[in-house]
Amino acid sequence: MLEPKDIYDILDSENISYEVILHEAIYTIDNNADFKNKEKCVKNLFLRDDKKRNYYLLVVEPTKSVNLKELQVLIHSRRLSFANENDLYDYLGLIKGSVTPLGILNNVDKNIELIFDTDINGIVGVHPLVNDASVFLEVEDLKSLIRKYDYKIKEIKIP
Repeated sequence: MLEPKDIYDILDSENISYEVILHEAIYTIDNNADFKNKEKCVKNLFLRDDKKRNYYLLVVEPTKSVNLKELQVLIHSRRLSFANENDLYDYLGLIKGSVTPLGILNNVDKNIELIFDTDINGIVGVHPLVNDASVFLEVEDLKSLIRKYDYKIKEIKIP
């Protein structure tokens, strides 16, 4: 499993420009933490279908509320719910509150569908596998890095 230092090393080796901001641990996007550029942090949801056959990592614009029933229709899934903490660790190597699209780099089996909201653009903030720091980088650089690891990204407009 990767560590935050590994993420920084990967970003450096790919010549991706980024800024790291350390802050108090954040467990939800709605947390009252106060740090520079907090409003640019994306919302990340780790979901599964009701048969635990399909898992999804949804990266969405932070001000949006996600209706799981609507999302289920959009992505042609069975009934959706949040994956549990054990699945979060087993699939992404993450603990509760640390969900991040960078966690997909820990998913060597590539058995999670990664979905980005098409409304996300510009500089975004994501956790570097831990929830007491945020890495700010261009969303296109983030997507490019993930694709470099042979991970497909589905892009849909989240209402």
